[in-house]
Amino acid sequence: MPATVQQRRELAARLLPLLDLTSLGEDDTPARIEALCASARTRHGLPAALCVYPEHITTVRRAMHGTAAKVATVVNFPDGGSDAARAARETRRALAAGADEIDLVLPYHALRRGERAVAEAVVIACREACGSASLKLIIETGELQTPDLIRQACEIGLAAGVDFLKTSTGKVSVNATPQAAALMLDAIARDGGRCGFKAAGGIRTLDDAALYLAIAAERLGDEWITPAHFRIGASTLFSELTAALDAAG
Repeated sequence: MPATVQQRRELAARLLPLLDLTSLGEDDTPARIEALCASARTRHGLPAALCVYPEHITTVRRAMHGTAAKVATVVNFPDGGSDAARAARETRRALAAGADEIDLVLPYHALRRGERAVAEAVVIACREACGSASLKLIIETGELQTPDLIRQACEIGLAAGVDFLKTSTGKVSVNATPQAAALMLDAIARDGGRCGFKAAGGIRTLDDAALYLAIAAERLGDEWITPAHFRIGASTLFSELTAALDAAG
């Protein structure tokens, strides 16, 4: 892991354009989201996206107008319901409001019950609703727990043509783990590396983030790690990242 000020600055510079700067607090307000957007406009560049609840899409769209940062939001969140029509409606509504990217929660309860077809139906419906917009599938690895269920969730997403497999909502007790990330990235590699990977939940430090970069690079190569294929969803990490970029030495 990076030890010197310069090494940490270099790592932070690499991570900033891979970051989905996230605010998914139940008490988020337009003013808080506007402040988040202001902080995202760093002198070092922009994050890949800002991820907020659907009711704040227009605030982000307005505040980040004229920048390359994407607007991301969550659907079927955080519980991963089984109603495909409802999830598709949420998706279309979010896109109409100005979202560029949709982070969809897989019906992981259904998958745990052995109802794989139910989970597949939701993902397929939302993939169709997205059109050309980016779809990230949150498989909630901490709730699936077993390697077999995590692999099944990856298979569902890859077969449906999602753009990213994402570890977690950040709303359960176990979120991103290196073990789950390795399983997901192995599945992506077997599929040819078309699909991207997003780690989210509990990634608070540069060292945490560096671990996921290393896991991805080991399986898919360093050149694969671009905003089109690799994201980290975080809020606390952003503060450490900007501090490292601003550090002297």
